[in-house]
Amino acid sequence: MTPSRVRTLIFVLIFIGGLIVGFFGLRTLHAFREFGGHRPPPPPSVAEAEGIETDVELIREWMTVPFISKMYHVPPNVLFDALGIPANKNREKSLKQLNREYFPQADGIVLEKIKAAVLANQPQQMQENPEIPTPPVRPTFTSTP
Repeated sequence: MTPSRVRTLIFVLIFIGGLIVGFFGLRTLHAFREFGGHRPPPPPSVAEAEGIETDVELIREWMTVPFISKMYHVPPNVLFDALGIPANKNREKSLKQLNREYFPQADGIVLEKIKAAVLANQPQQMQENPEIPTPPVRPTFTSTP
């Protein structure tokens, strides 16, 4: 290749690269202008306020301790302490697996211990009708020429 052709090829490649950078740069700029920023989270609804499960009879043997902990709002270390087993290797195991491993002589003992621990350590329930502060919504009017 002659030096003039190499120079032309380099110029064309740089020009194409500039077009690609310009195209995606403009798309990014447009997206940035459309982005409204972080909005405050919506106020908790009554359904979320009542999201704490209270019926321990719904606990099943396929559930894990972290799942039960999240569902019933009881710290997982409290549940593991109630079982008397270490938490580190048992987080992913179901209640049935824990029962087979630690209490093979008594079927369902882990399930009963977990139910008792959840009942003993449930957090205070929220009021029936909590006052949820909501900002007033004001209509905006636009004038048309």
